[in-house]
Amino acid sequence: MRSLKFVTMLSAFILSGLVTPAAMAAEAGTEGLISIVPSEIKWADAPSVGPGAKIAVLEGDLKQAVPITFRLKLPPNFTIPLHTHPLLERVTVLSGTFHLGVGETVDKAKARAYPPGSVTMIPAGMPMFAYTSAEETILQIHGTGPWGISYLDSGAAGKK
Repeated sequence: MRSLKFVTMLSAFILSGLVTPAAMAAEAGTEGLISIVPSEIKWADAPSVGPGAKIAVLEGDLKQAVPITFRLKLPPNFTIPLHTHPLLERVTVLSGTFHLGVGETVDKAKARAYPPGSVTMIPAGMPMFAYTSAEETILQIHGTGPWGISYLDSGAAGKK
């Protein structure tokens, strides 16, 4: 009966906004739980991707060899020049259309369009380029860090 009373009280506090998900995890004894709703996502500039790109780290430290999950928000008509990453990237398109091309040269005619719901897994070290069309695009990326981006054209950085 006591646990039912606790759950009822906790539910009332959650609905009133007096208890945050982090506090809920601590109260419920669910250490390690990560629970995020869209309004809680904190976006920051992602200068390594390019001007106008935003990043939100949802899990882990991108500089460490730990599981990571993050989102990238790319503006309309945005290009990420030819580059590689040091990890296997698992990319899910949440909104917009993500255009991805692989190989040593940029050839937009060979890029594939990934609409919302699409998934692609890109091996570590694979040369690639990407771009968006006329709409903002949001990606969710996960893997095991560290994450980084190395442009194959020195001086290149995301271009709008």
